[in-house]
Amino acid sequence: MNEINSLKEAIEKLNITLSKNRFIELSEILGNWRKLILRNFISGIVKGVGLGIGFSILTAILIILLQKIIMLNIPVISNYMADVIEIVETQQKR
Repeated sequence: MNEINSLKEAIEKLNITLSKNRFIELSEILGNWRKLILRNFISGIVKGVGLGIGFSILTAILIILLQKIIMLNIPVISNYMADVIEIVETQQKR
């Protein structure tokens, strides 16, 4: 009787573990190649959009920081940063 109870507990633990890891759903997706391709395609699109938005935000923050440094009017750094910002603005107008 003890062995049966320990076996039941082991099966329940295995069931809980598989449910947490969504093993059954994963095996269904791997069995259906269309779902797998669709899921990966959508994932790629979302990652690409996120990367583009993140890069744009970081670039905007960097440009704002560079403009603040120029406002401090530190001779060597300000001249260099002014040239960099001028190049960036020229490239944006094209």
